[in-house]
Amino acid sequence: MDIILVPGFWLDASSWEKVTPPLVAAGHTVHALTLPGLESVDASRAGIGLQTHIDAVVTTVDALEGKVILVGHSGGGAIIHGVADALPDRVARAIYVDSGPLGEGGVINDELPDDGDEIPLPPWEAFEDEDLVDLTGELREAFRARAIPQPKGVAFDQQHLKDVRRYDVPATIIACEFPSSLLQEWMDAGHPFTAELARIRKVDYIDLPTGHWPQFTRPRELGDAILSSVEGTN
Repeated sequence: MDIILVPGFWLDASSWEKVTPPLVAAGHTVHALTLPGLESVDASRAGIGLQTHIDAVVTTVDALEGKVILVGHSGGGAIIHGVADALPDRVARAIYVDSGPLGEGGVINDELPDDGDEIPLPPWEAFEDEDLVDLTGELREAFRARAIPQPKGVAFDQQHLKDVRRYDVPATIIACEFPSSLLQEWMDAGHPFTAELARIRKVDYIDLPTGHWPQFTRPRELGDAILSSVEGTN
C-alpha cells in the first residue's frame, strides 16, 4: 500500500528514516513528507497555516491511485484527520502516533512561544517529563540540530471539518506517553481531549511505551507497530 508519513512539529521527512525499513521490506511504498515551511531553517513560514498542511497532504493523496494509509505524529495527527475529512473515501486507515484526531474548532497548541511567523523548538525544560522519556542527551542534541522552526499558523489555527464520513475511517492509536487504557478512561469520562476520537467507529490501540518522539527513541518498534496496523487493514 501507499503509506504517507506526516511528521510532527519541527521535523521534516528525514525524521522517519529509521522507521521506514520494516515498511519497505514488507513491500509497501512509503511517502515521507516535508510540509510547507519546513523545507529548511531559512524557508519562509509567512502565511502557512493548518489548512496549508492539510492541502499539501491532500495533493499527495490525489497524485496516487487507490486508498492510502495516513500516519501522523504529534501535530501531524490533526493534519491527517483533516485529510480524512476531505477525502474519506481515499483513506484506508489513519494511524496516530502519540497523537489523535483534532475536532472542529480545536487548535493543536496555541500556547507555544512564537517568534513572528514561526515557533522555534523550545528548550527542553518547557516539555513535560513524559515527553522526554528515553530521549537521551545524544538524541536531544541530534533533534535540536535538525529542528526546523514550525509555522505558527499550523499550531494556532482552528481545525475546520465538514464530512461526518471521517468517522468511518478506521483509526489506530499508537500510544507512547500515556497507555491506551488511560485514553479509553478519558473517553468514557467524556474528556474534551478525546471527544473526537470517541466518535470514530473503529479504533485499534497499540501501546509503545516511550516519550513523545518514538521515531528517535524506538524507531524500529514504531515501524513494526505501523506495519502491524497496516497489515490489519482490509
